[in-house]
Parts: sequence; C-alpha cells; structure tokens
Amino acid sequence: MKEKILALLQAKFAGVRKDGLNHLARSLALQATNEEEASALIEKLTKEQVETFVKEYRAEVDKEVSEGNKTFETNLKKKFDLVERKAQEPGSGEQETKNDDGTTDIATMIKNAIAEAVKPLQTELEKYKAGDIAKTRLQTLNEKLAACKDDNFKAQTLKDFQRMQFDSDEAFTEYLTEKETAISMANQNMANAALGGHGKPIFAQKTETGISKGVADYVESKKTESNELSGKEV
Repeated sequence: MKEKILALLQAKFAGVRKDGLNHLARSLALQATNEEEASALIEKLTKEQVETFVKEYRAEVDKEVSEGNKTFETNLKKKFDLVERKAQEPGSGEQETKNDDGTTDIATMIKNAIAEAVKPLQTELEKYKAGDIAKTRLQTLNEKLAACKDDNFKAQTLKDFQRMQFDSDEAFTEYLTEKETAISMANQNMANAALGGHGKPIFAQKTETGISKGVADYVESKKTESNELSGKEV
C-alpha cells in the first residue's frame, strides 16, 4: 500500500523531495486500508501542507544527523584519546588543524592518530619482509655452494654472508655472480691439489736407456730365471 500511495503523491506533488514524500506515504499507509481510502486522503492534501510536512521532516532528520555526528566525534576522541590541543608556541612547528570555520579538523586528527597507532605494526611488517628476503637470499647462496668441493671455502662464505648487507637485489645478484666464479676456482684448486698428491706411476719412471723402470725390472727378472734354468743338469 505504501508504494501505491507514494506513486500517487509523486504524481500530484511533482518536484517535492522523494525522501519526504516517502515518509508521508508511510504515515498515510497507516490510515488507509485500500487504494480508494488512500486516494481520498491524498485529495485532501494541498501542496503547501505537503511542503511544510517535508520541511519539518528534513529539519528533524538534519538535527538527528548533526547530533549523531557530534556523538560520533566524541566517541572517537575518547577511543583514540584525542583532545583539542592548545595553540603551540611560535616556532614550535606544531599547529592545531582547523577548518575554514575555525573548528577543529577532526578528520585530520583521526588520520594522524591512526597513522601513529599503526606505526609499530608497519615497523614489524618491514622487519618481517627484510627477514624473509634474507632467508631467500641465504637459500639461493646455499644452492650455489652445493656445487663447491671445498668445505672450508663453503664454511667461510656462509660465515661472511651473515655479516653482509645488500642495498638492492641487483647488489646481491652481483655478489652471487662473483661467488660462482670463486666456487669454480676453489673446485679447480681442490682438483690440482688432489693430482699433486699422487706419485708418478711405476711404468712412467724411466731409466737412463729411456725404458721405464718397471719394464726394465721385468726384463731383468726374466733374464735371471733364464740363467738359473740353463745352469741345471738335465
């Protein structure tokens, strides 16, 4: 019923605020049980009556909104421990935020208070992010060191890494490239040291005749066996 009454009101009183007519339709709907009764009620209304009703309705609404805003500001001040600051001394650099009408800019005060409240959380998040980056970089370095054969080199590299700081990802990438080259050199040194620790092969040791010592010893042993056999009686 209210919607039908609202449609009739809008048709008869065009140009009047819809929210006011909607409130009036709600009131009339309580007095009319059918469309005929509703039409009869609307016919009795004049434009002046309707405009006065809507004006009074809007005044009440605006008053409630204003009081609600004041209550909201008061609660926010209590919640965030906000108080209007006294004028600061000249040269202090701090001035109370004011609107054009001289009232306190509560929105700015709330914004500043929230920023101050979340500052510790932001600091913690930045620390967490930095720690996560360091963990990822250490993992990447360990992957590169997995190919290193020199355990001492690996241990020293990891020890030094704990004391290092990188200003950017590019700086870390440059460090990693240099470390890859160092790993290759360390592996080569390990290989050279391993080869240097082995003696020369037996057959590589040659006599003055140019024959390897191993071959010469073998031939000499065969000669001895031949002489022993030739000296026996058959």
